[in-house]
Amino acid sequence: MRRLAPMLLLALLAGCGEQASKPGNQAAGAQAPVDDGKADCITGQSEEWAHDCLIERQGDQLTIRHPDGGFRRFRVLADGRGLEAADGAEPAKLKITGKQQIEVATGDDRYRLPAQIAGSR
Repeated sequence: MRRLAPMLLLALLAGCGEQASKPGNQAAGAQAPVDDGKADCITGQSEEWAHDCLIERQGDQLTIRHPDGGFRRFRVLADGRGLEAADGAEPAKLKITGKQQIEVATGDDRYRLPAQIAGSR
């Protein structure tokens, strides 16, 4: 996994219950992410962002379920670097896409996830 700068602390906020904006407005990435248990995603052969991947979190395990039944598992890192692929051979690549959002790419799949980024408040 490509590492972000050590000073940059990321903590995923899956399931915190806050709603920052209306669902469906995230495709352009211009607004704060929604925390409604779903993530914006591009999966498989799709070329457009859709707000229809379900987020499940248990402890440090994050599972993102695709509308077609597929899924990806990630491990939330305790040291604040974000997350890494929990299974499979493809590493997770992270980039910051907004004040409260990261984009995670692994294989052909991409996800926009809510995150708390140190120094962005």
